[in-house]
Amino acid sequence: MTTPLLDRYGRRATDLRVSLTDRCNLRCAYCMPPEGLPWLPSADTLTDEETSRLIRIAVTRLGVAEIRFTGGEPLLRPGLVGLVAAAAALRPRPKLSLTTNAIGLDKTAPALVAAGLDRVNVSLDTLDEDRFATLAHRRRLPDTLRGLHAAAAAGLTPVKLNTVLMRGVNDDEAVRLLDFALDHGYELRFIEQMPLDAGHVWRREEMVTADEILAALTARYTLTPDPAHRGSAPAETWLVDGGPGKVGVIGSVTRPFCGDCDRTRLTADGQVRNCLFARTESDLRTPMRAGATDDDLAARWVIAMAGKAAGHGIDDPTFLQPSRPMSAIGG
Repeated sequence: MTTPLLDRYGRRATDLRVSLTDRCNLRCAYCMPPEGLPWLPSADTLTDEETSRLIRIAVTRLGVAEIRFTGGEPLLRPGLVGLVAAAAALRPRPKLSLTTNAIGLDKTAPALVAAGLDRVNVSLDTLDEDRFATLAHRRRLPDTLRGLHAAAAAGLTPVKLNTVLMRGVNDDEAVRLLDFALDHGYELRFIEQMPLDAGHVWRREEMVTADEILAALTARYTLTPDPAHRGSAPAETWLVDGGPGKVGVIGSVTRPFCGDCDRTRLTADGQVRNCLFARTESDLRTPMRAGATDDDLAARWVIAMAGKAAGHGIDDPTFLQPSRPMSAIGG
């Protein structure tokens, strides 16, 4: 018997984002400072067994049907393949995906497919090596592209690309990136830059908006609304020149989709977050390590989700960024 993760607005969380680490081998400007951040102490990070237990509770007791492994960079988690395999063995079997920068994916893609991973989302903000170094403070574009191509070859499809455009940095690459995605059969998603940077320097007026992104694309392509039902998916999608190629825009700030949100989040240190922008978290690690039963942990999770706010509140004058940056929350 399952108990759904319902909030007081009637939304049901069926999509679990599991952060496996706050560590990353890039330093993307909208996420992390060039010098990095203090990492979580190893003792505070959930073990593979603890992570798998909470995923099992989510799937078998709380009705979660989709698992997305995130980070930081989840490929840096040594036990990733085993965690995927354990999740794939659950019944009912959840859909399994991974959000990654793809560095090293050329070596791990076959093992991840064998373990049961269904697909990947790859972060790619530029096709220019110098810009990549400017944005990510590392010269790793060839590694990302190798991993991207390996994912497609291994069958981790549809391969989706996540791109954040930054004004004055890479906002002139929208068409080039879509050309690249269409040429290789990838599905591109542009994501509005969100107030989740470590330095808390995000400014709405500096953000490249969904409308601006669409204007740049329609100068080159004919975009028609995707007839497929969007449901709770964060991206609005369009057919490109009649299809079959598609492009999506995730307008988290200017076109919020909070009313249809179906996500719950688990951080690498065992905290439940009922919203990406939540200012509070609910601790599962401490009671789990103190001997809490599966029933106890499931009940705590239900309570955590019940208090979810109606929306992220970015437009509210009192809005404050979460204390944790995206790298510590999980994408």
